[in-house]
Amino acid sequence: MLLAIDVGNTNIVFALVEGKDIRQRWRISTDRNRTADEYAVWLNQLMQLEGVERTHISAAIIATVVPPTLFNLQHLCRKYFKVEPIVVGTEGIEYGITIAVPNPGEVGADRIVNAVAAHAATRGNLIVVDFGTATTFDVITEDPMTGQGSYRGGAIAPGINLSMDALYAAAAKLPRIAVEPPGGNHSVIGTNTVHAMQSGVFYGYVGLIEGLVARITSEIGRPITVIGTGGLATLFNRHTEAIDMVDGDLTIRGLLRIYALNTTGT
Repeated sequence: MLLAIDVGNTNIVFALVEGKDIRQRWRISTDRNRTADEYAVWLNQLMQLEGVERTHISAAIIATVVPPTLFNLQHLCRKYFKVEPIVVGTEGIEYGITIAVPNPGEVGADRIVNAVAAHAATRGNLIVVDFGTATTFDVITEDPMTGQGSYRGGAIAPGINLSMDALYAAAAKLPRIAVEPPGGNHSVIGTNTVHAMQSGVFYGYVGLIEGLVARITSEIGRPITVIGTGGLATLFNRHTEAIDMVDGDLTIRGLLRIYALNTTGT
């Protein structure tokens, strides 16, 4: 069984993958000071609830955008699961796509993993929109003759929750609100403060999504498929036609794909 670990700026996802099936996934807040022993106690309890023993873990793979977490996660895998984890971003790792940017080392591990998963699942030119701490737009093109995928770069915007927190913190009279369209008839014109804030934040991000997707598509000059992932992808997908499909497990599927490429070559 594969232990796939995806470290984001806000949460870490631990997933158990058996064959091609994601058997279980758990989240814990990202804390760069959390030790391997603390991870082990928490994770072992959850695994026991699912009837999974530590000895069932035969391999591990880690992708992190928070470098200080890496040492303790590697130590977790070595000490408690007796496996040497594959680390996304390590020199010599095979991704199955070309990282076609001037400095591949600058690209976040999560963005590479999403690109790998998207290309493996959906052929053609792609945009992956990931609604995380940041909202990222990643572009993958495909050579029509060879089918080879290339990660071309993309765009990074503040995540919607970051934007709302900044608005709440900087404006003394504005309340904290939830991420959702304005109440009632969902009119863009808010008739009270809360609805006006919901309209500005929510439909502002709809405009961000549609605008960036349109500009990227124009720049690529070919038809493109847009895949949404991350916690808010389903919500935004209901309010815009810019997103073609949603895959909440895209990153875990990407980790599984990278693991397969670097162990079996397929």
